[in-house]
Amino acid sequence: MIRNAFKMKLKPGNEAEYKRRHDDIWPELSRQLEAAGVSDYSIYLDPETLTLFAFQKLADDHTAHNLPQTKIVQEWWAHMADLMDVNPDNSPVVVPLEEVFHMD
Repeated sequence: MIRNAFKMKLKPGNEAEYKRRHDDIWPELSRQLEAAGVSDYSIYLDPETLTLFAFQKLADDHTAHNLPQTKIVQEWWAHMADLMDVNPDNSPVVVPLEEVFHMD
């Protein structure tokens, strides 16, 4: 199992809407993530900086690197693009984070 963490940035004033959309995450998106080996996926918000901190576990044989090519992920990105910093293809601007400590 691989632990993966990254950060993203929310645009001001979109905190409640970001949470609402994730509370209603599309079932087909959840299924696609699970099929790619993504589990235990959480996103946290720092309200002072609007930084989103994401953590997920990836199966050793995950295919998460293929998710950006799937239709459902591209549709989700378009659905979320108005709320956060995104790249020209609507993918979120993601900054990988290095694990410096872990305790089971």
